[in-house]
Amino acid sequence: MHLKRYRMPTVQEALARVRAELGPQALVLSTRMVPRRGPAGWFGGREVEITAAADRPHVSENRPADGARPAPRPVDHEIVARLVAAGLDADLARQVLAAVPRAARRAASVPTLRCALAQCLAGTAAGGDDFAPIEVFVGPPGAGKTTTIAKIAAQERALHGRRLGLVSADGYRVGAVEQLRLYADIVGTSFRVVRRPSEMEQVFATPSAVPVLVDTAGRSAGGRAARAIFDLLSGRREVRTHLVVPAASKPADLDRVLEGFGQARPDRVVLTRLDECDSPVPLLTALRERHLSVSYLGTGQRVPEDLARATPPVLAACMLGEELAAAGDLA
Repeated sequence: MHLKRYRMPTVQEALARVRAELGPQALVLSTRMVPRRGPAGWFGGREVEITAAADRPHVSENRPADGARPAPRPVDHEIVARLVAAGLDADLARQVLAAVPRAARRAASVPTLRCALAQCLAGTAAGGDDFAPIEVFVGPPGAGKTTTIAKIAAQERALHGRRLGLVSADGYRVGAVEQLRLYADIVGTSFRVVRRPSEMEQVFATPSAVPVLVDTAGRSAGGRAARAIFDLLSGRREVRTHLVVPAASKPADLDRVLEGFGQARPDRVVLTRLDECDSPVPLLTALRERHLSVSYLGTGQRVPEDLARATPPVLAACMLGEELAAAGDLA
């Protein structure tokens, strides 16, 4: 099966391109609006992106009469090429191939490849982990820390009836404190503001029957107050730290953020704004290379709907360009 993406100004034009290249029997896997490439996208321009698949390449009736069909490539090469076309790097594509049973390769479907990719991403996906006693979220301004915490708390309340404790250590932005306080009121959970390390010490000293989610300031991690908080948090066995970064970040951006927040010792990464990202594959590849695990995927601003735990099947669907809403049942 061949998998390919098409981007055109309208759905009709994109579908016409799909039929012309893959044939009338091509299967449309997903359709979504994405920012246009180039300057037009900078000013809000949008276009249609369609991901389609077909069992075999479609040969146009208009091809030259004397043009012979190219010799079919070996099945293994074809699968690797399909995965690379979907955005995976060649090394990961070959790992996925190795995870597909030989008997299933000739007729390998998208679900088969997704399952094999999920096996390869087991070490990168941390969405299946249970909560640590204290979950801390750090990251640059505007990355989505406060909204991510609100989504986690709201989902846990709605799905499991459990109220997670919320703590705001972001004393620099009054708006962030009030936003989290509002969500705490809606969910019906405890809320606390800490501005000094001594107040954070009290959080540790106060027994809690439920996990506590801590929001931190997004300003420079090198500031005195931030260093004091991070010194207090780092190295504690009951603390797990998540670095929150937009999915559209470049690998070089990731390295700068990791350096800036290294003192916090993040051991998980939350990717946000997937709905604003052409493809999260470059950043996910960079995280795999740096041996960092992904805990959550943020797909929009809606609370609590636009958040998915980064389980292997969900990460695989994300890398293959599938809608996470459709992959939610795989988690």
